[in-house]
Amino acid sequence: MNSKLTLNVDKDLAQKAKLYARSRGRSLSDLVENYFKILTSKEQTENQDYPPIVKSLLGAIRAPENLDYKSDLSEQLTKKYLNE
Repeated sequence: MNSKLTLNVDKDLAQKAKLYARSRGRSLSDLVENYFKILTSKEQTENQDYPPIVKSLLGAIRAPENLDYKSDLSEQLTKKYLNE
């Protein structure tokens, strides 16, 4: 059974949200309902703590197996601050 819910949000945000929903062929109510389902889900998943936008990006980029991001970050910061 559906229940009516009234939300107060910034006017520009509401317009952008409506355009976003329309561009995906969905209603704004459907997007909000699905977001609430994600927020209130009791299901335990490894991505549970990520916002929906982050979940949608997971796996989009494949990093090399031997990537050492800490070393790369350190090297880039050294170049930026010590070799300028």
